[in-house]
Amino acid sequence: MHCQTDLQSKKNAKLARRNLRMAHAKWGNDLGPALEGALRTYSDELRVSVESGDLLLIERRWYVTHSGLLRLARRNRCSGIHVQPANQFCDPAGSRWAFEATVYKSSKCKGFVGYGDADPSNVSPLIRGAEMRVAETRAVNRALRKAYGIGICSVEEIGSFAGQPASGPESKKLPQRTNGNGNGSGPKVRDRLCQIIRQHKLDPELVKAYAVDFCGTKTLREASRDQVENFVQQLADWAEKDRNALLCQLNSYAHPKQEGAA
Repeated sequence: MHCQTDLQSKKNAKLARRNLRMAHAKWGNDLGPALEGALRTYSDELRVSVESGDLLLIERRWYVTHSGLLRLARRNRCSGIHVQPANQFCDPAGSRWAFEATVYKSSKCKGFVGYGDADPSNVSPLIRGAEMRVAETRAVNRALRKAYGIGICSVEEIGSFAGQPASGPESKKLPQRTNGNGNGSGPKVRDRLCQIIRQHKLDPELVKAYAVDFCGTKTLREASRDQVENFVQQLADWAEKDRNALLCQLNSYAHPKQEGAA
């Protein structure tokens, strides 16, 4: 038993070091001693992985993600999750939805209950129409956080920050697309994409995965110039309007790494 504890402690320490390296690579300018200390604690207690997209740093606060919570539940052999609509709080005509989720940590567990709601007032304008799915995800996240004693909020629960500064009209303007000879595409589009990634501190690999999905191709090389230009325009607009919602979207493309390392 003592050897197993020592081995797990070494694994957790290794995970913490890897998380710190990845966090500095992604958010170096935003990290400080307090955030680094919190990350070490989450690495040790929750065994979450920054590389796998389990945690995001937004407005100098750590947030756990839906995918991170599901991986944590799987590692802890969660017995099941039951979700049902809370009909008394739902108004389909008004796009208002509420769900109740119950997490069973084991077959004998009585269940940990969490509620989640969503309506047009607390979701990003860019994902309007998906309120039902957002509400369900929020309920599951809330129940999982209760079940496993996770005190930090999940990304999906925060919705859209109403206090975000509005972007000026100049910042939303992009180079105009041109047809025919391809002027304005090629290197200029790539430069614009790199600028967006740097400006908004986005993960290049997740942006690439999102671009492939957006263009509907197997690889980004197979996408047409118009497809890439359309993607860059949407990415820039989304990053300016609601970066938090964009981070949630990008995080959905994070692939889980080896569970044993986490």
